Amino acid sequence: FDATMIVIGTMIGSGIFLVSAEMARVLGSPGWLLVSWLVTGALALAAALSYGELAAMMPRAGGQYVYLREAFSPLWGFLYGWTLFLVIQTGTIAAVTVGFARYLGVWWPAVSEESYLIPPIHLTEGYALSLSTTQLLALLVIAFLTWTNSQGLKWGRLIQNVFTSTKTGALAALVVLGLVGGWGSGAVSANFAEPWTTHATVAVAPGLTPDTLFGLFVALCVAQVGSLFAADAWNNITFTAGEVKDPRRNIPLSLVAGTGLVIGLYVLANLAYLVTLPLDQIQNAPSDRVATASLEVVLPGRGALLMALGIVISTFGCANGMILAGARATYAMARDGVFFRAAGRLNAAQVPSWALALQGVWACLLVLPRTYDPATGTYGNLYGNLLDYVVSAALLFYILTILGLFRLRVTRPDADRPYRAFGYPFVPAIYV
Repeated sequence: FDATMIVIGTMIGSGIFLVSAEMARVLGSPGWLLVSWLVTGALALAAALSYGELAAMMPRAGGQYVYLREAFSPLWGFLYGWTLFLVIQTGTIAAVTVGFARYLGVWWPAVSEESYLIPPIHLTEGYALSLSTTQLLALLVIAFLTWTNSQGLKWGRLIQNVFTSTKTGALAALVVLGLVGGWGSGAVSANFAEPWTTHATVAVAPGLTPDTLFGLFVALCVAQVGSLFAADAWNNITFTAGEVKDPRRNIPLSLVAGTGLVIGLYVLANLAYLVTLPLDQIQNAPSDRVATASLEVVLPGRGALLMALGIVISTFGCANGMILAGARATYAMARDGVFFRAAGRLNAAQVPSWALALQGVWACLLVLPRTYDPATGTYGNLYGNLLDYVVSAALLFYILTILGLFRLRVTRPDADRPYRAFGYPFVPAIYV
């Protein structure tokens, strides 16, 4: 149960409540929006089924870092570990905690990206440093969760289980409310009378729209940035393998059960959006808050507040899982001598407190930069850029890791494999 809660908790952040708006603008049709989520689901499940074999074969702290090191060479483990530390894990932690603070601002207006303790200090034409109340709260959340996880695994586990159970129930409630209470004949007719017809959309590239077969293929690929980010981080449980009871059984089980449950909820959530809102309202949802717009249809006047509360709970639990798991990878690297030596030590509570602290400091530094658009004079957050970097970097290493599965079948044919990848070699090959 604990392992599955980490899988679910790190996967469900704020993405499912937001990314469908941009995906709908890129794809321009209800049918292809659902197909895009189904493709993401198939990819995530295929990868989870494949990782199960590696996790059962090498149930050690560090997870994916260890798999790459053993399948190819220490260099590939080194590259992955440092990319995880500098971009993938800390970038996601920064993005999720800023999302937490933004949505808490709906309930507590003093928390705002325009309320500055330190006004923007421009570094270059496109970047600045600042400290708004939103950023301050994100820093405090990172510091608090880093501290609680340094007090022992039981605290990190307790927070993870409570918040993940709560947010899974909240997402399921959103699905039920949308499909039952929000079913609107106008939205259903508008979206499903001609589900494959493309409506007003953004150009995927200059002169390229989903109206042509090639344009549709490109749009499906580009739209995956949002859904793959929303469905990412299922692999975090592998980092904690050294602390999971009976890891050869429980890690493969938690990977498949957790990923399957989340993907099912994600597809149903998008179906709920489509039966409550016409596609143009999904495409133009204020600040891309599709889930909020959908809930407002069911509970007018209360939807925005309830959705904000749900996302606050969701992002807090997600950040905790990312912080708990990420430090185990840097701990394994330090033990191998490819990260700062202090990160390889356990404290009195038997957790890698130095690894947690270093991860927390870097994640905090990623919260501080702001993007700046000179044309409009507006500030954004670095995390918008980070999401693009996170997805592309994570996918590259997922592919390499699954290629490592093939390599280990050849180089270590007699190794103990309590679980063998489902559908091998076809399912792993299709993912790659």
